Amino acid sequence: MHRRAYFLLERDFQELKENNFKGITAFPVSEDLMEWGANIEGLQNTFWHGLFFQLTINFTSQYNFVPPIVKFLTIPFHPNVDQNTGRACIDFLDDPDKWTTSYTLSSILLALQVMLSNPALENPVNLEAAQMLIKDESLYKQVVLGLFNQPSEMTDNSPEFPKDPDKLTRSTKAISFNDYYKTWSGIATSKATEYYRSPWLEDPNFIVEYYKWKKAELKHPKEWNLK
Repeated sequence: MHRRAYFLLERDFQELKENNFKGITAFPVSEDLMEWGANIEGLQNTFWHGLFFQLTINFTSQYNFVPPIVKFLTIPFHPNVDQNTGRACIDFLDDPDKWTTSYTLSSILLALQVMLSNPALENPVNLEAAQMLIKDESLYKQVVLGLFNQPSEMTDNSPEFPKDPDKLTRSTKAISFNDYYKTWSGIATSKATEYYRSPWLEDPNFIVEYYKWKKAELKHPKEWNLK
């Protein structure tokens, strides 16, 4: 079983290197390929663009029959990211019944990149982020951008990432929601736009189509423009 997972992850790594997706890198940090580090930049034409996030991806010998555990080390203020653990909460990662063997390392990372600017708000793991986004999009944007200079970062048992001077990495202490909410509570008043209420990731065909768009190096749809 472990040999099968190793072979599949080797294949996934080769696929990722061949496609060279913009804003996405990943690399194994263990010899058995079960532990990975990754860097994701937000999509172009969104306010997430230019923000870089470090993640860990932990596979098991049962891959690709079961999903990996994905956690942000640079924890964004986001409805679908646990603000305490950094765990990314997407249906196909959380629910084994929604996971299929068609998912690869590349499709997982692409889904996470899309998730940043297209959050699912039905069952948010970070309720404060979801409520702020629904009530006041401009305030939410200000908080995300303001906090990126001092993001919450996981420190225990974190893998050592390869040093890469081309990648932007910020490290500082975590702060509470109340602290940063008070900081930004007087900024902006506009409502969140309607497309936040239509999560793209609920469409089972979306990831497949998005994957094709990325390979063709097409421009992102206007629906992703959050400016």
